Amino acid sequence: MFELVEQVIVDAPAARVWQALTAWDRQSEWVIATRAYATDLAGQGVGGGLAAFTGLGPIRLKDTMVITEWLPPSVCRVRHTGRVIRGTGVFQVEPTDDRRAVVTWSEHLTMPFGRVGEACWPVVRLVASRLLRRSLQRFAAWAPAYPR
Repeated sequence: MFELVEQVIVDAPAARVWQALTAWDRQSEWVIATRAYATDLAGQGVGGGLAAFTGLGPIRLKDTMVITEWLPPSVCRVRHTGRVIRGTGVFQVEPTDDRRAVVTWSEHLTMPFGRVGEACWPVVRLVASRLLRRSLQRFAAWAPAYPR
């Protein structure tokens, strides 16, 4: 199991942060090189479905997910069900006070492609962590004005 965890402080109340974070069809406004959308149950609640396409140019990776835990406005846990991306992901929103919240995005993934995938993990992790961190920084700038 391979893990990625990043956090950001958002200058907005936790309820607004949650609404912005779970506006799946708006993720492309802050998640780098990704377009996401709800599939089942409008992507809301346990059993809800999500799909995301990540990549640049002709190289795109489809990530399908099922929501396994839904505790608004604090936790959304998903199970990645795609061919390549497998494991769990968690969005957490924790208020620091009435005007700010900490967002934690964590991924616990199995590495595809066996030993080759494992050997590539250090480079993949470095790139993925930087993209995730930058995406969360973009979210912190975007979310306070949500909805726009």
